[in-house]
Amino acid sequence: MLQVHKLERYKDDQGNEIVYDGEIRDAKIDIRFKGSNNRLVISPKADVKDLLVTFTGDNGQIDIEQTTKKRAGLRFELRCGHESRIRIGENVGCAGRTFLSAVEGVSVTIGADVMFAKNIEVRGDDTHPIFDVHTEKRANPSQSIVVGEHVWIAKHAVVMGGVTIGNGSVIGFRSIVTSSIPNNCIAVGAPARVVRRDIAWERPEVVSRRPDELYPRKGEKSEQYWNPTVEDDVPAKPVIRQQPKAQRRGAARILPAPVRRLAKKFRSA
Repeated sequence: MLQVHKLERYKDDQGNEIVYDGEIRDAKIDIRFKGSNNRLVISPKADVKDLLVTFTGDNGQIDIEQTTKKRAGLRFELRCGHESRIRIGENVGCAGRTFLSAVEGVSVTIGADVMFAKNIEVRGDDTHPIFDVHTEKRANPSQSIVVGEHVWIAKHAVVMGGVTIGNGSVIGFRSIVTSSIPNNCIAVGAPARVVRRDIAWERPEVVSRRPDELYPRKGEKSEQYWNPTVEDDVPAKPVIRQQPKAQRRGAARILPAPVRRLAKKFRSA
C-alpha cells in the first residue's frame, strides 16, 4: 500500500495520480493507494479540512469540486473500489467527517450545496456479502447513490445503496434512507419516510435570532431551490451493478436440503 500525507500533485509507477494545483496541505491528509490506475482530482479552490481517502482496487476515480461560498469545509472519509467513482459537487460543507463508499463498480454522486452534519454515512455497499442459501446469489449487491443539490442531511443519518434524494430535501436526525426521496420534502425515520412536502430550507442558523424575527432575511432566500414537491420527479434510479452468475454445480445444488437428502436416499436404494 502506498500512502501520501500531503495534498499536492502526485503520480507513482502504479499509475495512481493526484491532480491538485492549490495550496499544499499536510494537516489531516491521508491518501492510500492499494491498487493501480486510480485518480483523485481536487479543485484548487476546494476547502479541504480533513481528508482520508482509500482506493481499495484499480481504476477508481474521485472528483471534488470547488468551494466558492462560506461553508463548514470538506471533511470526508472516502472509500473507492475497483472501477468505482465518487463525485462531490461544489460548495458542499461538512460539520464532521462524512463517510462515503463506492465499490464494485458503482458510483456515489453528491450534488452542489449539500450540507452534511456530523457522523453521516453514504454507502453503496454493506462491506460484507449476504447470500441466498438456496440460489447462492448475492442478496445485497452494491448499488449507486445520487444525492441531489441543496440537500440537508442531519446528524447520524445513513443513506444506503440504490437511493436517490431530490433537490432541496431534508433527511432527519438518525434516519436511514433505504428508498428514493423526492425533491423539497422532509424524510425521517428508520427506514426514512416522507413526513412533509413542499418545503424549502436555508443555511443561516436560528440560534442567535430574536423570537419574533421574520424569515428569511433579505438575501437569504435561495430562489432556485424553492419548489413544490413533485412525486414523480425523483432522479433516475442509479444503475445496480449486475453480479456475475455463480458457477453452476448441478441442478441438485439449488434444491432445498430435505429434497436433496431424499433424492440421495433413492439413488442409494
